[in-house]
Amino acid sequence: MNRLRLLTLLICLASTCMAATRSHVIRVKAGDAKSLIESLEEANKLNADTLSERTYVLIPDGTYDLGETSLTTISGHNIALIGQSMEKTIIVNAPKVENEGISKTATLLNRGWGTYVQDLTLKNALDYYNSGPAGRAVCWQDKGNRTIFKRVRMLSYQDTYYSHSEECQHYFEDCEIHGTVDFLCGAGDVYFNRCLIVTEKRNLQGGGKDVIAAPRTSTTKWGYVFDHCTIRSDMTDFHFARGWHTLPRCAWLYTKIETPERLLKERYDPYSIRSVDCSFYEYQTMDKDGNVISPQSNVVTFIKDDLRHTAETIMTQKEAARFTLENVFPNWKPGKIANTLEKQADKHKQAYL
Repeated sequence: MNRLRLLTLLICLASTCMAATRSHVIRVKAGDAKSLIESLEEANKLNADTLSERTYVLIPDGTYDLGETSLTTISGHNIALIGQSMEKTIIVNAPKVENEGISKTATLLNRGWGTYVQDLTLKNALDYYNSGPAGRAVCWQDKGNRTIFKRVRMLSYQDTYYSHSEECQHYFEDCEIHGTVDFLCGAGDVYFNRCLIVTEKRNLQGGGKDVIAAPRTSTTKWGYVFDHCTIRSDMTDFHFARGWHTLPRCAWLYTKIETPERLLKERYDPYSIRSVDCSFYEYQTMDKDGNVISPQSNVVTFIKDDLRHTAETIMTQKEAARFTLENVFPNWKPGKIANTLEKQADKHKQAYL
């Protein structure tokens, strides 16, 4: 092969590699909701196979108003949604109140495996305070598995986040989640690491009582685990959680509560939705100054109609030590994966945003 043909071949190979790399980075037009939807559709097609290389959808700062549209779907696998910043990259929808429902209103619906979301806000702007007795307005409904959220803010009221699949594993790191009633709800094992959890006022006049989590664990071992999270509750009293159905599991470890006087005396809502077989725990809850405020004992009788289940909710140090990220996800390393994907995402952001 002569030198000219060899050089031509090398140039063609380099061009092919560059094109392949570019095909896995999709840039959304700033503030253009149509472009966002088209970009997600393109990513879904590129990554229809579970073994697809990761595709990055880069979303510049701006508001992406989906209007009344709900359930905008991520069906592809190994897709990364990367916003420019958590505060200024906002994806929002506003479903009609008459269409409210936990499986009807989601801003985004995930069906993919290995989805990664970083540096953006999801907002469901359903008219909650005029929705009557309900107002289920989901930001993210997850029917996929092994989703990772890094610096993601979710703004809604009831059912803000919904982990739908029974055996799912999901991970949150340094996120911010707002809501009123059962606003972290669903199945599977979900680990919240260093997240800010903000309770909103229950009614338009202010005040009221909120419930943060409503797990419905069935086949998984851990349920919802909160590790070194902060609760901000300026306007409402609240419970940590209440039982949804099946075998609800929930644990709060080293939680910092900015206004501990807002935590209701039972700490967990004793009135369950469908199940009283609650495995709810707490360890080393602190006030804003780091003083431990967990009591030595907190026995709760969970009630549903004629059913009763009495349980201790304060863990020992030995019991709390079981709730590590490595134990919850022995065959998945979401912390390490998040660090790797964050570095790659930042490189793409520098190049394209």
